Amino acid sequence: MDVLIHAVVGLHIIGIASLLGGFLTQMKAMGRGEARMVPAMLHGALTMLVTGVALVGLHQAKDHTLNNVKLGLKLALLVVILGLVYVKRDDEKVPTPVFGAVGALTIANVFVAVMWV
Repeated sequence: MDVLIHAVVGLHIIGIASLLGGFLTQMKAMGRGEARMVPAMLHGALTMLVTGVALVGLHQAKDHTLNNVKLGLKLALLVVILGLVYVKRDDEKVPTPVFGAVGALTIANVFVAVMWV
């Protein structure tokens, strides 16, 4: 079971890398007001959602104590990120505040995961 949990954590990290990497590749375009939501951002957010839910289930199956407030906050941030990316995925240009919000919420999600023990 531990190997499965570690594998799913690895996939979760790949999802965050895809979401954040997609954002970072568009930062120069964001400065010009020409940023767009790239497919990697949508796929990364979906990967994070699926693997996050799987991790919660796997940890509950092992009777681990979970911090439901932390998990709820992470889920709420991810749902907002996913909603923004999904709605704006076909737009040629995404408004800078919307695109910046996706990046800020993604970074906030990372810090909640790492800093909140």
